[in-house]
Amino acid sequence: MIKTDNIKVLYVEDDDLARLNGVEFLENYFDTIYEAKDGLEALSLYKKYSPDIIISDIQMPKLNGLEFISRIRKEDKKTQAIITTAYSTKEYLLKAVELHLVKYLIKPIKYDELLQALQECVNSLKNSNSNVVQICKDMSFDTYNKTLTKDKELVKLRAKEILLLELLIKNQNRYVTYQEIENYVWVDDVMSKDALKTLVRRLKGYFTCNCISNLSGVGYKIDV
Repeated sequence: MIKTDNIKVLYVEDDDLARLNGVEFLENYFDTIYEAKDGLEALSLYKKYSPDIIISDIQMPKLNGLEFISRIRKEDKKTQAIITTAYSTKEYLLKAVELHLVKYLIKPIKYDELLQALQECVNSLKNSNSNVVQICKDMSFDTYNKTLTKDKELVKLRAKEILLLELLIKNQNRYVTYQEIENYVWVDDVMSKDALKTLVRRLKGYFTCNCISNLSGVGYKIDV
């Protein structure tokens, strides 16, 4: 269950029915909710009330959601932002990373996915964490959207590569043991040493810096 602790939410949606339903859902978890029907109204409310979390559609009149968040990000890196859209495109995904979005949700919105994204927002606000982790000078990994970018281009990762990178980043201050890797990446399958070495070699091949190290007999660590 989300613990809101007086967190303020701004919900931006140009469809009246969708906005009504969204606000009703949010009222189950937050006491203070502001609503806007377009980007300009949202920008005005943001300046007036300084919300902690923003949920915004992309396709809106007057000012679209991405441009709205882009204007905010010029001075504000802390406010948590979730974007909703009916379309999934490479351009939007790259913009999501650039704008440090918590989540990029495809319509129709599944409320369990929205709730999970909101929990991530609350956690980040409490811990002052960012979901975008800089790995190399020109590379970063979005831990919420599970996307790796290099020079603002998406790097396509395989499922096990994402899981391993995610695990290493979650435990970046220590060596992750072979057993932990097997349990997290291979789940119910058996991990061979050769399979792990091949996976690590492929993952290293994406990076422009030497960030993954091995401690013989122990495991692997990433330096970010």
